[in-house]
Amino acid sequence: MIFRPYAEAALEQIARGRRRLAERQGARRPVRLHMLAIVGERWLMARFPDFSAAHWDIDVQFTHFVSEHETEEPDLDIRHGDGVWAGHRSVYLFGREMAFVCAPALLDRHGGALGAGDVQRLTMLQHFQMPAYWAEFTEAHGLRGAVPAHTIRYGYMSVIVKAAVAGLGFALLPRCFIRDELGDGSLAELEALRFISGTGYWLTQPEGGPDRREVDVLSSWLRQQASVFAAG
Repeated sequence: MIFRPYAEAALEQIARGRRRLAERQGARRPVRLHMLAIVGERWLMARFPDFSAAHWDIDVQFTHFVSEHETEEPDLDIRHGDGVWAGHRSVYLFGREMAFVCAPALLDRHGGALGAGDVQRLTMLQHFQMPAYWAEFTEAHGLRGAVPAHTIRYGYMSVIVKAAVAGLGFALLPRCFIRDELGDGSLAELEALRFISGTGYWLTQPEGGPDRREVDVLSSWLRQQASVFAAG
Protein backbone atom coordinates (compact mmCIF):
# COMPACT_ATOMS: atom_id res chain seq x y z
CA MET A 1 0.00 0.00 0.00
CA ILE A 2 2.94 2.33 0.58
CA PHE A 3 3.76 2.23 -3.12
CA ARG A 4 0.18 2.63 -4.35
CA PRO A 5 0.26 6.48 -4.72
CA TYR A 6 3.50 6.21 -6.67
CA ALA A 7 2.05 3.52 -8.93
CA GLU A 8 -1.09 5.57 -9.56
CA ALA A 9 1.01 8.64 -10.38
CA ALA A 10 3.13 6.61 -12.80
CA LEU A 11 0.02 5.19 -14.50
CA GLU A 12 -1.39 8.70 -14.82
CA GLN A 13 1.84 9.92 -16.43
CA ILE A 14 1.72 7.02 -18.89
CA ALA A 15 -1.91 7.75 -19.74
CA ARG A 16 -1.14 11.44 -20.21
CA GLY A 17 1.79 10.59 -22.50
CA ARG A 18 -0.44 8.34 -24.59
CA ARG A 19 -3.04 11.10 -24.95
CA ARG A 20 -0.40 13.59 -26.07
CA LEU A 21 1.01 11.12 -28.59
CA ALA A 22 -2.45 10.47 -29.99
CA GLU A 23 -3.07 14.21 -30.27
CA ARG A 24 0.19 14.71 -32.16
CA GLN A 25 -0.51 11.81 -34.50
CA GLY A 26 -4.00 13.12 -35.15
CA ALA A 27 -2.84 16.68 -35.79
CA ARG A 28 -2.89 17.77 -39.40
CA ARG A 29 0.49 18.15 -41.00
CA PRO A 30 1.08 21.59 -42.56
CA VAL A 31 0.96 21.93 -46.32
CA ARG A 32 4.44 22.88 -47.50
CA LEU A 33 4.35 25.31 -50.42
CA HIS A 34 7.55 26.43 -52.12
CA MET A 35 7.67 29.16 -54.75
CA LEU A 36 10.01 31.58 -56.42
CA ALA A 37 10.22 34.98 -54.75
CA ILE A 38 8.69 36.89 -57.68
CA VAL A 39 5.58 34.70 -57.51
CA GLY A 40 4.97 35.60 -53.90
CA GLU A 41 5.83 39.27 -54.33
CA ARG A 42 3.87 39.92 -57.50
CA TRP A 43 0.98 37.48 -57.20
CA LEU A 44 0.31 35.22 -54.25
CA MET A 45 0.81 37.21 -51.04
CA ALA A 46 -1.77 39.86 -51.90
CA ARG A 47 -4.37 37.16 -52.53
CA PHE A 48 -3.55 34.65 -49.83
CA PRO A 49 -5.60 36.30 -47.03
CA ASP A 50 -8.72 35.21 -48.93
CA PHE A 51 -7.57 31.59 -48.78
CA SER A 52 -6.72 31.86 -45.09
CA ALA A 53 -10.15 33.30 -44.30
CA ALA A 54 -11.98 30.60 -46.25
CA HIS A 55 -9.78 27.71 -45.03
CA TRP A 56 -8.66 28.75 -41.57
CA ASP A 57 -8.11 25.08 -40.64
CA ILE A 58 -5.37 24.54 -43.27
CA ASP A 59 -1.86 25.42 -42.11
CA VAL A 60 0.30 26.48 -45.06
CA GLN A 61 4.05 26.86 -44.62
CA PHE A 62 5.73 28.84 -47.41
CA THR A 63 9.05 27.03 -47.50
CA HIS A 64 10.66 23.62 -47.68
CA PHE A 65 13.77 24.81 -45.83
CA VAL A 66 14.43 22.79 -42.67
CA SER A 67 18.03 23.52 -41.74
CA GLU A 68 21.32 24.54 -43.28
CA HIS A 69 21.99 20.96 -44.32
CA GLU A 70 18.49 19.59 -44.95
CA THR A 71 15.41 20.34 -47.01
CA GLU A 72 12.00 18.71 -47.15
CA GLU A 73 10.19 17.88 -50.38
CA PRO A 74 7.37 20.44 -50.61
CA ASP A 75 3.80 19.26 -51.14
CA LEU A 76 3.40 21.90 -53.86
CA ASP A 77 6.07 23.85 -55.69
CA ILE A 78 5.65 26.80 -58.07
CA ARG A 79 8.59 26.56 -60.47
CA HIS A 80 9.82 28.24 -63.61
CA GLY A 81 10.58 26.07 -66.62
CA ASP A 82 9.08 24.09 -69.46
CA GLY A 83 6.74 22.04 -67.29
CA VAL A 84 8.75 18.82 -67.34
CA TRP A 85 10.26 17.66 -64.04
CA ALA A 86 10.95 13.99 -63.41
CA GLY A 87 8.72 12.51 -60.73
CA HIS A 88 6.32 15.48 -60.67
CA ARG A 89 2.94 16.40 -62.12
CA SER A 90 2.79 19.93 -63.52
CA VAL A 91 0.01 22.41 -64.29
CA TYR A 92 0.78 25.62 -66.19
CA LEU A 93 -0.13 28.81 -64.32
CA PHE A 94 1.13 31.91 -66.21
CA GLY A 95 4.21 33.80 -67.40
CA ARG A 96 4.83 32.84 -71.03
CA GLU A 97 3.79 36.22 -72.47
CA MET A 98 6.97 38.31 -72.54
CA ALA A 99 7.39 42.07 -72.83
CA PHE A 100 10.39 44.15 -73.92
CA VAL A 101 10.41 47.13 -71.54
CA CYS A 102 12.40 50.06 -70.20
CA ALA A 103 11.92 53.35 -68.39
CA PRO A 104 10.18 55.96 -70.59
CA ALA A 105 13.11 58.38 -70.21
CA LEU A 106 15.53 55.72 -71.44
CA LEU A 107 13.35 55.05 -74.46
CA ASP A 108 13.28 58.78 -75.22
CA ARG A 109 17.08 58.87 -75.15
CA HIS A 110 17.07 56.20 -77.84
CA GLY A 111 14.76 58.20 -80.07
CA GLY A 112 11.39 57.04 -78.75
CA ALA A 113 11.05 54.04 -81.05
CA LEU A 114 13.15 50.93 -81.49
CA GLY A 115 12.93 47.99 -83.85
CA ALA A 116 14.24 44.47 -83.46
CA GLY A 117 17.42 45.38 -85.31
CA ASP A 118 18.26 48.09 -82.77
CA VAL A 119 18.55 45.78 -79.77
CA GLN A 120 22.22 44.97 -80.37
CA ARG A 121 23.22 48.47 -79.25
CA LEU A 122 21.32 48.34 -75.95
CA THR A 123 22.14 47.46 -72.36
CA MET A 124 20.03 44.46 -71.29
CA LEU A 125 19.10 43.49 -67.74
CA GLN A 126 19.11 39.72 -67.32
CA HIS A 127 18.36 37.13 -64.65
CA PHE A 128 21.29 34.81 -63.89
CA GLN A 129 19.06 31.73 -64.11
CA MET A 130 16.96 32.76 -67.10
CA PRO A 131 19.38 33.60 -69.94
CA ALA A 132 17.18 31.73 -72.42
CA TYR A 133 14.83 34.73 -72.66
CA TRP A 134 17.33 36.56 -74.87
CA ALA A 135 17.82 33.53 -77.14
CA GLU A 136 14.05 33.11 -77.47
CA PHE A 137 13.64 36.81 -78.22
CA THR A 138 16.24 36.82 -80.98
CA GLU A 139 14.80 33.64 -82.47
CA ALA A 140 11.27 35.08 -82.45
CA HIS A 141 12.41 38.24 -84.25
CA GLY A 142 14.79 36.77 -86.80
CA LEU A 143 17.96 37.83 -84.98
CA ARG A 144 19.55 34.49 -84.21
CA GLY A 145 23.08 35.00 -82.88
CA ALA A 146 22.57 38.67 -82.03
CA VAL A 147 23.99 39.91 -78.73
CA PRO A 148 23.30 43.14 -76.81
CA ALA A 149 26.01 45.77 -76.45
CA HIS A 150 26.12 45.19 -72.69
CA THR A 151 24.44 42.86 -70.20
CA ILE A 152 23.90 43.40 -66.48
CA ARG A 153 22.88 40.30 -64.55
CA TYR A 154 20.83 40.08 -61.36
CA GLY A 155 19.77 37.26 -59.08
CA TYR A 156 16.12 38.25 -58.54
CA MET A 157 13.39 39.09 -61.01
CA SER A 158 11.99 41.78 -58.71
CA VAL A 159 15.38 43.54 -58.75
CA ILE A 160 15.35 43.53 -62.56
CA VAL A 161 11.95 45.24 -62.49
CA LYS A 162 13.31 47.91 -60.15
CA ALA A 163 16.45 48.34 -62.26
CA ALA A 164 14.36 48.77 -65.40
CA VAL A 165 12.16 51.38 -63.71
CA ALA A 166 15.33 53.19 -62.61
CA GLY A 167 16.48 53.42 -66.23
CA LEU A 168 19.48 51.09 -65.92
CA GLY A 169 18.67 49.18 -69.08
CA PHE A 170 16.11 47.25 -71.11
CA ALA A 171 14.52 44.03 -69.85
CA LEU A 172 12.57 41.03 -71.06
CA LEU A 173 9.94 40.34 -68.40
CA PRO A 174 6.72 38.34 -68.07
CA ARG A 175 3.91 40.85 -68.72
CA CYS A 176 1.80 39.47 -65.88
CA PHE A 177 4.36 40.65 -63.30
CA ILE A 178 4.69 44.24 -64.54
CA ARG A 179 1.09 45.25 -65.22
CA ASP A 180 1.22 47.88 -62.47
CA GLU A 181 4.36 49.49 -63.88
CA LEU A 182 2.95 49.44 -67.42
CA GLY A 183 -0.31 50.87 -66.12
CA ASP A 184 1.20 53.75 -64.16
CA GLY A 185 3.74 54.60 -66.86
CA SER A 186 6.89 53.77 -64.90
CA LEU A 187 7.74 51.22 -67.60
CA ALA A 188 7.22 51.56 -71.33
CA GLU A 189 6.71 48.50 -73.53
CA LEU A 190 7.87 48.11 -77.11
CA GLU A 191 4.78 46.18 -78.15
CA ALA A 192 6.18 45.10 -81.52
CA LEU A 193 8.88 43.18 -79.67
CA ARG A 194 6.58 40.91 -77.63
CA PHE A 195 7.04 37.15 -77.85
CA ILE A 196 5.81 33.92 -76.29
CA SER A 197 8.38 32.06 -74.22
CA GLY A 198 8.69 28.31 -74.10
CA THR A 199 8.94 28.55 -70.32
CA GLY A 200 6.57 29.79 -67.67
CA TYR A 201 5.49 29.29 -64.08
CA TRP A 202 4.06 25.90 -63.16
CA LEU A 203 2.42 24.36 -60.12
CA THR A 204 4.11 21.02 -59.49
CA GLN A 205 3.38 18.14 -57.14
CA PRO A 206 5.35 14.95 -56.44
CA GLU A 207 3.92 11.85 -58.09
CA GLY A 208 2.88 8.99 -55.89
CA GLY A 209 2.45 11.03 -52.74
CA PRO A 210 -0.37 10.36 -50.26
CA ASP A 211 -3.74 11.90 -51.03
CA ARG A 212 -4.41 14.82 -48.70
CA ARG A 213 -7.51 16.97 -48.71
CA GLU A 214 -5.56 20.06 -47.62
CA VAL A 215 -3.13 19.78 -50.53
CA ASP A 216 -5.96 19.28 -53.02
CA VAL A 217 -7.85 22.29 -51.67
CA LEU A 218 -4.81 24.56 -51.90
CA SER A 219 -3.87 23.25 -55.36
CA SER A 220 -7.36 23.88 -56.70
CA TRP A 221 -7.43 27.40 -55.25
CA LEU A 222 -3.99 28.26 -56.69
CA ARG A 223 -5.01 27.08 -60.15
CA GLN A 224 -8.24 29.07 -60.03
CA GLN A 225 -6.47 32.23 -58.87
CA ALA A 226 -3.78 31.79 -61.53
CA SER A 227 -6.41 31.53 -64.25
CA VAL A 228 -7.89 34.87 -63.19
CA PHE A 229 -4.43 36.45 -62.93
CA ALA A 230 -3.33 35.19 -66.35
CA ALA A 231 -6.46 36.60 -67.95
CA GLY A 232 -5.45 40.03 -66.66
